[in-house]
Amino acid sequence: MSSAPARRLATRRQVLAGSGATAVSIAFAGAFSELFAGTAAARGHSGYGPLVPDPDGLLDLPKGFRYRVLSREGDRLRSGEGPVPSNHDGMAAFAGHRGRVHLVRNHENRVTAKIAVPSVDGLTYDPMGKGGCTALELDSRGAVLGERVAIAGTAVNCAGGRTPWNTWLTCEETEDRAGTNGYTKDHGFIFEVDGADPHRTGAVPLTAMGRFQHEASAIDPNNGIVYETEDAFEKPFGLFYRFLPEKPLGGTGSLRAGGELQAMRVPGVPDLSVVQETGASFDRIEWVPVPDPQAAGTPVRLQEFGPKGITHAQKLEGCYWGGSSVYFVSSFAQSAAGSAADHFGQVWRYEPKRRRLTLVVVFGPGTDVQLPGESPDNICLASDGGLMVCEDGSGAQHVFGVTRSGEVYAMARGRQNIGTPQEPEWGEFAGVTFAPDGGTMFVNCYTPGTTFAVTGPWR
Repeated sequence: MSSAPARRLATRRQVLAGSGATAVSIAFAGAFSELFAGTAAARGHSGYGPLVPDPDGLLDLPKGFRYRVLSREGDRLRSGEGPVPSNHDGMAAFAGHRGRVHLVRNHENRVTAKIAVPSVDGLTYDPMGKGGCTALELDSRGAVLGERVAIAGTAVNCAGGRTPWNTWLTCEETEDRAGTNGYTKDHGFIFEVDGADPHRTGAVPLTAMGRFQHEASAIDPNNGIVYETEDAFEKPFGLFYRFLPEKPLGGTGSLRAGGELQAMRVPGVPDLSVVQETGASFDRIEWVPVPDPQAAGTPVRLQEFGPKGITHAQKLEGCYWGGSSVYFVSSFAQSAAGSAADHFGQVWRYEPKRRRLTLVVVFGPGTDVQLPGESPDNICLASDGGLMVCEDGSGAQHVFGVTRSGEVYAMARGRQNIGTPQEPEWGEFAGVTFAPDGGTMFVNCYTPGTTFAVTGPWR
């Protein structure tokens, strides 16, 4: 293990008090510039100014930006297949013909979901599953041309990741077996979805990629290795995985050919939460074959990985590829829940060529959880060379931007109050992604399910 000097961790109240009226009350420590390897950058960029209250009470944005609601829970799908399902979550945007954009959107529906993803012949995995994906098609001006089911009959579709061949990997965040909660098939898989032609991919589980509480994925474009996070917030916590495909970078359907699933072991570190010093790095990272990827008898994270054990982490969520590295997020860690230490968010960087893991950013725990900024969740690279992070914490929910120099600024604030004025309930943001030309940011409000398109003076 080697480590670099840590930056002082300020509390959110200190940051807020010392940065003026337009400040974002968020605390962090670390070198944010490390998050943007291989990206273009608008250097000197320091955010877009204070958020302006939305007179319609939906979405606050900086001056000069505007939003359109593309789709809302309960509206009719343009395909006529049924209503727009509940619980909008992970999402990605893909280029189509003649400047069109295809949005593929997850619906994290459990059996208790208000509105299920409608079953469609050829696109339904388990008729008793209420989750899945819907796909929107937008014209070159951003108008919605179509909206339809892309996959149905899955469960708790949380996040996922895009492939180099422009399909979406949607991830089930559950381990429910057939016979549980009324399901007729085992769940806990990854499925491939083609937003432009869903019937081309169908509803086929990629079983070799493991059966566990999937969150997100990212693919190394050089060799096709898939990295996967496991969102387990109760002990035993989740693992960080990689999948070595038999047919790497083979295009749509190639991941069905199988491969080997491995879990990350950081020698001497059984729980990532104990690492609190930003810049701390670990060389000679080990990858251990998963004994039973299907978890036929024992959940993967509980399986025997040898006398050296395996490395766990609470709430492994967002995951993306940048430059020559894969980045992944631990949304929080709580000692009260069994974690070895506390934090309100970590961002890790793994460099495959060096087999090196580095803690890049830490949020908290010297913060006030009633102020915004803890528990980073979905994450994506922005068109201006920075980063966008969806907050999943308490109080008002935000989409935060992060510049290469480490400045954090509020890009959006949700104002969909679905509680009472005395006890508001704020729907978390999810699925932040950018159009292929970088001119539009798309983002979901989880509940009530709403998909926004945000345009304006992006740098």
